[in-house]
Amino acid sequence: MSIVIVCAILLFVLFYNKTLDGKKFLADNEKYFEILREEDYNFLLFAKYGDDLDCDELYKKRISTALIVGFIFLAITIADFSFVNLIIVIVIMFGIFKLPYIQLKSFYKKHLHEIDLLLPYYLKSLEILIQHYTVPVAIGKSIADAPEIFRPGLKKIVERINTGDSSIDPYMEFANDYPVRDSMRMMRLLYRLGIGSQEMKHERLMMFSKSVSSLQNKAREVKYKERLDHMENQTMIMLVVTGFGVMLIILVSMLMMFNM
Repeated sequence: MSIVIVCAILLFVLFYNKTLDGKKFLADNEKYFEILREEDYNFLLFAKYGDDLDCDELYKKRISTALIVGFIFLAITIADFSFVNLIIVIVIMFGIFKLPYIQLKSFYKKHLHEIDLLLPYYLKSLEILIQHYTVPVAIGKSIADAPEIFRPGLKKIVERINTGDSSIDPYMEFANDYPVRDSMRMMRLLYRLGIGSQEMKHERLMMFSKSVSSLQNKAREVKYKERLDHMENQTMIMLVVTGFGVMLIILVSMLMMFNM
């Protein structure tokens, strides 16, 4: 125990005197830490918190937290240090590092149902803009009024298109980021709307409009079913509670009669 305390005091003194500078260490090894950053980490952050945040700063906090926890466990096991203990410390550090990402991923998966219901209404507003603008311009103009959870994906589409990518890939990337009902098909229709002559655009816009209307109807049906299920559950709970209440009153009444 005394060794742990001595190590803790020594580390505190080294950091306090800036002999060990955590920020400098992170800056000097940034390129190595970046290898560990997940491809969709920034996207998941934006999807949960919006785009008004510093992803790099949050990523550095993940690394700092993992390193601090690692040093603490290393100090605790230093009196009986072994290769097995080192492996355990590394596993703990990696677990602490991965935990925020796992939480973000879990949050996103839980909200896929919400995304499924929101997508048709966003596409309907986009359809109106496409009647007056080209598809890329319409997408760009739609971002400000789009549901917040879609904004990171929409910005990625616009950025890819602005860099000269005229393929279907930016649209498919959006569909992969939001893997809900018919997202792949709708993104293909949206891409086709952006190519071809004006006459073809009109025909494709009609097809796109019919598909959006169909999705909206499905979303309404899902919402109606959810409300109906909720009402049925509430009714069932009320009946069960009422039944138990009546049985309890009868039981109490019978006990009172026997006692008399």
